[in-house]
Amino acid sequence: MEPEMGLPERPKENAKPLKPKKEPKAPKPAKEPKPAPQKKEKTPNAPAVPVDPNSMFKEGFLKSVYNEKPVKEVVTRFPPEPNGFLHIGHSKAIAINFGFARFYGGECYLRFDDTNPEAEEEKYFTAIQNMVEWLGFKPFKVTYSSDNFDKLYELAEDLIKRDGAYVCHCSDAEIKDQKGGEDYHPRYACPHRDRPTNESLEEFRAMRAGKYKPREAFLRMKQDLKDGNPQMWDLAAYRILEKPHHRTGDKWRIYPTYDFTHCLCDSFENISHSLCTTEFQLSRVSYEWLCDAVKIYKPMQREYGRLNISGTVLSKRKIARLVNEKVVRDWDDPRLFTLIALRRRGVPPGAILSFVNELGVSTALTNIQIVRFEQSVRRYLEQTVPRLMLVLDPIKVIIDDLPEDHYEEVELPFGKDPKIGSHLVPFTRTVYIDRSDFREVDSKDYFRLAPGKSVGLLKVPYPIKATTFDKDDADRVTIVHATYEKPAEGAAMKKPKTYIHWVADAPKRNSPIKVEVRSFNPLFKSENPDAAEGGFMNDINPNSEELYSNAMIETGLNEIRSRAPWPEEEGEKNVANKDAGFETVRFQAMRVAYFTMDKESTDERPVLNRIVGLKEDSGKAS
Repeated sequence: MEPEMGLPERPKENAKPLKPKKEPKAPKPAKEPKPAPQKKEKTPNAPAVPVDPNSMFKEGFLKSVYNEKPVKEVVTRFPPEPNGFLHIGHSKAIAINFGFARFYGGECYLRFDDTNPEAEEEKYFTAIQNMVEWLGFKPFKVTYSSDNFDKLYELAEDLIKRDGAYVCHCSDAEIKDQKGGEDYHPRYACPHRDRPTNESLEEFRAMRAGKYKPREAFLRMKQDLKDGNPQMWDLAAYRILEKPHHRTGDKWRIYPTYDFTHCLCDSFENISHSLCTTEFQLSRVSYEWLCDAVKIYKPMQREYGRLNISGTVLSKRKIARLVNEKVVRDWDDPRLFTLIALRRRGVPPGAILSFVNELGVSTALTNIQIVRFEQSVRRYLEQTVPRLMLVLDPIKVIIDDLPEDHYEEVELPFGKDPKIGSHLVPFTRTVYIDRSDFREVDSKDYFRLAPGKSVGLLKVPYPIKATTFDKDDADRVTIVHATYEKPAEGAAMKKPKTYIHWVADAPKRNSPIKVEVRSFNPLFKSENPDAAEGGFMNDINPNSEELYSNAMIETGLNEIRSRAPWPEEEGEKNVANKDAGFETVRFQAMRVAYFTMDKESTDERPVLNRIVGLKEDSGKAS
């Protein structure tokens, strides 16, 4: 964030607003139906039909925003600060700004708000643009606030000449006191406020020339100290930063603040609808004041409620600590809710947009539980990805009455929809099943494999019955012996009560494929990690990642890799492009969960990430 001089600049997440003497004169929001009181989210049932992907633009808040200004040429912008990686909350801003323009046949800029060289890095510019394109949006143009530094400087001088700005030399403490201080006493003007315009102009040029060091001088806008809105209390327009800029080098020593830059860049780009979150609602007054003060086109700003996910942290500072202290691998660790982490985890971009659309848009803060997000992702994956058989903790099963060279191929559909196709997998005398599908001692309420009990193998013609089992020195079952219950000629087959998944041992077909599986659970134990005693680091879930290093998967994995992405969406259509890769190989592991391939996969050793569980995650049916 930019340095503060005791004046409100870009509002901080979770920051408490200053308490003015009078109620702030908040601008009237766009008319819309009153939102229902916020309730604790419950996991809904899957809808009978897909949600209209454009429903949030056809009704409610965004429809009313357009109706306020129903122009033919809609122009919007998404203006991130390139000082960190985007998170799930930003997906709403991307969907709204790009989606609003697309819905009305308009254009949306991707504008980097690069006015603070102390916090910006090239990797953030690249990652942000990649995420926008991954979500399926193509910017009309990629622009930078720094493109306008010369023009912004000219307008700053013009504002001084109009007696709308002055150079201030007050300290942070003095400025804070001018605004009412800790005891909220009456506000009073800076002693430099009434200096002659020529003197302020000379001092402003001196700031640029290097006469002053950081925090020794500021350009402040001469607004309205009597206004109850803190955004009108002579905000900073320019400050000194002795840091080269990544695009302009050493040309500038003074940089415009967000409050000076944002509205003017909106005007330069002819933005019709400037859509931002409600943290900026009070800023609308200063936004409009500055456009009027320098006599330029004034876009229409309107504010919507932020999207927040409970049960995790989104703050850059907190995620940085998780990374630095090796709690997570990096900013793209699948347990995080940065967009690069969600992509690595395997969440499809369309699922994120569908989630945002389902929630709708209003002026209220949307605070959603992780389980609600995962339910939405699960519904999306159910309709769009193929199915395979994956064994997490394998036990060898030898079907003793089959010949040692027994080999046949079983056809497995990739899903319920025949259009997805099917594939053949080998079935041999030796197969592997999951350890959880075998019990040493049978019981009446258990329907999977146990001594003397039969079970079906998915799509295999006949069931198998366990006879005996072997154990190792650690008392773990290593081999289950079974018989193949093929009925005598003319006799009816006894249908098993349940079927389990399996993978065959067929070296000639390179089956099974050995994989490492990473099963991810919530990173934190509670819904509000920040409320934990001692802070969020004391709320870490020690079981947030479970590793299965000896897992096995069937050979169908090779075919779905060759046919990726699953699903085929904008931003992922070309697996070879910079925005798509292993994470596009998504599938449902039957009776287990949804998975994707991790970027650490090799041809010899695929690594699988759990995306979300199945509906039966609370406990596998017996």
